Amino acid sequence: MVKKIAMTLISESKKRGLMITILMNISHLVGIMRGFFFKALYFRNIKSSIYSLQDNSNIEVFNKSAKINIGKFVFIRKNASIRIDYEGVLNIGKNVFINDNCTINCVNRITIGKNTKIAPNVCINDHDHNYKKNTTDHLIRGVVTIGSNVWIGSNVVILRDTHIGDNVVVAAGSVVKGIVPPNTIYINKRETEIKPYKSKDKVVQFSV
Repeated sequence: MVKKIAMTLISESKKRGLMITILMNISHLVGIMRGFFFKALYFRNIKSSIYSLQDNSNIEVFNKSAKINIGKFVFIRKNASIRIDYEGVLNIGKNVFINDNCTINCVNRITIGKNTKIAPNVCINDHDHNYKKNTTDHLIRGVVTIGSNVWIGSNVVILRDTHIGDNVVVAAGSVVKGIVPPNTIYINKRETEIKPYKSKDKVVQFSV
């Protein structure tokens, strides 16, 4: 283990430069310390080994029954928000990478498989607000399962009752709901449509 770390540092120093490598690893160390802090803060709720939680990223647990399981070497970059409530269970597999400004809201069950990479500004929710108010519960709860070796592009929104198979690529800007088969590329095809509208019996046309 020590030999592997030393070889990695030497290799990175050659590619990036010594000073940049030192600063980068200081940042990693701070992230690991922040990970241990949140584990200690929510010691009844978080089960993990070594993981990194970078600056301004937060984990919030709002119920004593909520559980978060974080695998080895999970790396969560800056300004990420992870919130878990009720009897929610969030499972994050080993070697998962979560980029800047991502949001995960869990009240039931969310699973992210090992080696999955999540780009910036991704939002994952396992519930909707019950705007119809046809039950006493103000939330409609579901399940989100993301397989292993998945790449999720920037600005993707993943909704409740979604199952994404292994080795899937989700294109940037997609809204995902339902079943996505393994070994596929998921793309939301959207067409831009500009319609005229009438203002005081005059047709107004905007152009891009």
